[in-house]
Amino acid sequence: MSLAALLVLADGRFPAGGHAHSGGAEAACKAGRIHDAATLAEFCRGRLHTSGLVAAGLAAAAAHGLDPAELDTAADARTPPPALRLAARRLGRQLLRAARATWPAAELDALAAAFPRGAHQPVVLGVTARAAGLGPLDAAHVAAYESVSGPATATVRLLGLDPFEASAVLAGLAPELDAVSGRAASAALLARHEGLEALPASSSPLLDIAAQAHAEWPVRLFAS
Repeated sequence: MSLAALLVLADGRFPAGGHAHSGGAEAACKAGRIHDAATLAEFCRGRLHTSGLVAAGLAAAAAHGLDPAELDTAADARTPPPALRLAARRLGRQLLRAARATWPAAELDALAAAFPRGAHQPVVLGVTARAAGLGPLDAAHVAAYESVSGPATATVRLLGLDPFEASAVLAGLAPELDAVSGRAASAALLARHEGLEALPASSSPLLDIAAQAHAEWPVRLFAS
């Protein structure tokens, strides 16, 4: 495992397109569910234990070398709203472009050929982790972290929240990030032997409903 590669992949400046997405924070801010650091923490905690856990499990499974096509189908089944499926594939396509330039590998080329319009981002993330010499737990950590760092960063722009407070929210979630990543990696290991049904399938109905409504806004700052 290369710690340097892990840092590059998790860096918010890695050109994977995440800066254009709020992870549901824009809709939550407009609805008043996020209005300060405390409510941001509540939002991020909920997202981490639902969609974050699902993404981490998929990423870890892909890093284990499970079939990306089957994992992409599993991701579809765990992503009911069309708007979120579209966003996940757009993010996956952008991540794959960056990954192929950064860590050239045959499996990344094969993934691009199989999914010209983009595979789900967590699946791409897991294959990228393999190409970068990282393991399933590393992939799970990156996916879990992205599930909360995106909303935290977006809230700074949406509300003018103090960046120090946003960073403190992420730091405060560190123990839960570790726990969720470990749970996801364990589920991915189980999925190697018992099938993809062993992967997390936590739901977040309010996030799903808000995401679909957000996609229909005539004016918005973020793509999702």
